[in-house]
Amino acid sequence: MRAISASISLLAALAVGGALAADPAGRTPRPVVEKAAAGTQCVAEPAVMRRSHMDFLKHQRDDTVHGGIRGAKYSLKGCIDCHASRQTGSVAKAETNFCVSCHAYAAVKIDCFECHASKPAVAVAQKEPK
Repeated sequence: MRAISASISLLAALAVGGALAADPAGRTPRPVVEKAAAGTQCVAEPAVMRRSHMDFLKHQRDDTVHGGIRGAKYSLKGCIDCHASRQTGSVAKAETNFCVSCHAYAAVKIDCFECHASKPAVAVAQKEPK
């Protein structure tokens, strides 16, 4: 029930926000969305991701937790790898970071990063056995 309420709130905020952002007086600031990593292709069109990303992530969460399926199309890791800020290296550290910007605009709490890292994993060099 809580997830449905949050989804409805997000959709309403985006619908109202889009109309207000078009106001010629520019009274409603729009969220600052940093561009994804250069040369990357998102798993879906931006309009689809804005509207349904939470459903994709929940479905992927269930597949991963219950089925052990990792690295699939809608993995949170994939999102973070492409959308982490060049300045902070995160999607949730600063007000202009990818996730925080829109979620603050829509007044929706992000709870993903209570458990998950908001920064891409750094590749660790493998030592050669001696």
